[in-house]
Amino acid sequence: MERNKIAFFGECMIELSGSPLNKTFGGDTLNTALYLSRLLTNYPVDVSYATGIGCDSLSEELLSHWQNEGINCDLVSQLPGKNPGLYLVETDSDGERSFHYWRKDSAATHYFDAISPLEQAIALGEIDAFYLSGISLAILSEQSKARLLLCLKALKKQHKTIFFDNNYRAQLWSCEQAKDWYSQVLKYTDVALITEDDDILVWGNNDISERCKHFGCQQVVIKRGNEPCIIVSDLQSNAVTERVAATKVENVVDTCAAGDSFAAGFIAGYLTQQTPTDCAKLGHALAGTVIQFSGAIIPQQQTNKFQIAGANHV
Repeated sequence: MERNKIAFFGECMIELSGSPLNKTFGGDTLNTALYLSRLLTNYPVDVSYATGIGCDSLSEELLSHWQNEGINCDLVSQLPGKNPGLYLVETDSDGERSFHYWRKDSAATHYFDAISPLEQAIALGEIDAFYLSGISLAILSEQSKARLLLCLKALKKQHKTIFFDNNYRAQLWSCEQAKDWYSQVLKYTDVALITEDDDILVWGNNDISERCKHFGCQQVVIKRGNEPCIIVSDLQSNAVTERVAATKVENVVDTCAAGDSFAAGFIAGYLTQQTPTDCAKLGHALAGTVIQFSGAIIPQQQTNKFQIAGANHV
């Protein structure tokens, strides 16, 4: 059976979190790719991750973890002399997190220094859908950002589906830089997954759906934490707005990867042709489980109940 391929681009780092400190891994696009892979285990969808890692033991450990999660690593570049980034997560009594990064000159930032496996796969028409985030852009040099934008342009010409999550980190770049590059990416985006708080930081207002419509997006999903998300579909024709309540969680341990796992649930529903409401319900349910555990990646058995039953096609 032919498998559709959705590729994710970004950076996965070594994560230190919890008390006592526990070593694991995470990164916004990797988190979404991993949870999507778990959800679609029974579906003919190839979840691929594109990034740069080193040739060191930690990089090999990352590669092994991803492959064990069913992620296709053909788009990964192993770069001699480069290492994965590192981050430390601290959480307060409400589960809100703060980050400390050691990622400058990491392998992922050099992914586009040469012709990348991602660019080669796009040229061959092997990518059916693509996901990137604001962080995917922020870690790159200006020249590499331009190369990533050319990837989007090529995918758009091939009529592929592009998902963009606006994840914004002030430590990586300014609001003005983010606004400039978000404007360019949104022109190629089909489905925009927008964290409301991040959007307001970048743009200074909350005219999210109108902005996404202006740039040509087909659908926007506004993530609002524990408030109902807002979905606006058919933006370019007969816009339909829906609000879907978040899953109520009493015991919030760590909100790390809440938005990433929501995105995975929504995209899983999208790729299996569910309604926007059902896509959001799956996203909320998965995120509501993830935030009850420490760290970005929770035990696999905790997500098995969200797996989507198999089908003959997507």
